[in-house]
Amino acid sequence: MQRRLISSGSEFERKVGYSRAVVAGDMIFVAGTTGYDYESMEISEDVAIQAEQCFKNIAKALHEADSSLKDIVRVSYILPNADDFEACWPVLKKYLGNIRPAATMISAGLADQKMKIEIEATAMKTI
Repeated sequence: MQRRLISSGSEFERKVGYSRAVVAGDMIFVAGTTGYDYESMEISEDVAIQAEQCFKNIAKALHEADSSLKDIVRVSYILPNADDFEACWPVLKKYLGNIRPAATMISAGLADQKMKIEIEATAMKTI
């Protein structure tokens, strides 16, 4: 099975030693992705805007893996403040409402206090 690493160019990947995504056969494992705009390295204070940027970042990684959001089979949402989750629901429905992957929401601290949501995804390439 071939293994391919995908990077967003984020300083976090270089500093910590991980990849934005790993392609292993037909599976794509997308690392926990935050709402940073990797081009400007800026992040909104609004959790819903961060969720929107998370999906843009995930979509870009999946595209580089010759895949797309429609191939997501599992997603995990991590939020420091569980009360913020409901504000994200319209964004989650926008991107995954028709895909309906298996999902989990966890409330836990994140690496930077500016981060209000982190999304991890697993996709399976369709032929």
